Amino acid sequence: MNDRVWVHKQDEHGNRVWKYLARSIHLTPAHIRLEARFDRDDVAVGPLFLERDDIFIETFFFDRWYNIFEVFSRDGERFKGWYCNIARPARMDGQHLYAEDLALDLVVMPDGRHAILDEGEFENLEIPEQDRTQALHALHDLQEQASKRSGIFANLPEI
Repeated sequence: MNDRVWVHKQDEHGNRVWKYLARSIHLTPAHIRLEARFDRDDVAVGPLFLERDDIFIETFFFDRWYNIFEVFSRDGERFKGWYCNIARPARMDGQHLYAEDLALDLVVMPDGRHAILDEGEFENLEIPEQDRTQALHALHDLQEQASKRSGIFANLPEI
């Protein structure tokens, strides 16, 4: 597999919102891990502050209703936290990855604090009730893992 992957972040209707290039780190039948640089202006997302060129280690699942980004400072010296998107399971087509974002996000800080973002936006999405239920189950699963410091939140990651 070529290690370059185009990531297409899409809205709930499959319309492209953002496209960026990432490097594949690991691919399995269940997920792909990528490395990318944050290519937007500095912004606070809940308690997490993202800066241009921060390093993102991104895990997109083909069988789960979320993806998880481990966020590091641009120099790789400091782990900032996890940014979790509630999304339909990702799809790969050659060197292109498609992720349909469902607005709802969970930010988890290294000390275990976490915050839900964009609940109002999620409530206003026109999506099938089954998708809404899957999304809420995914959020609950991530919150439980964050609260228990289990799963991906068990240890602070390193790059």
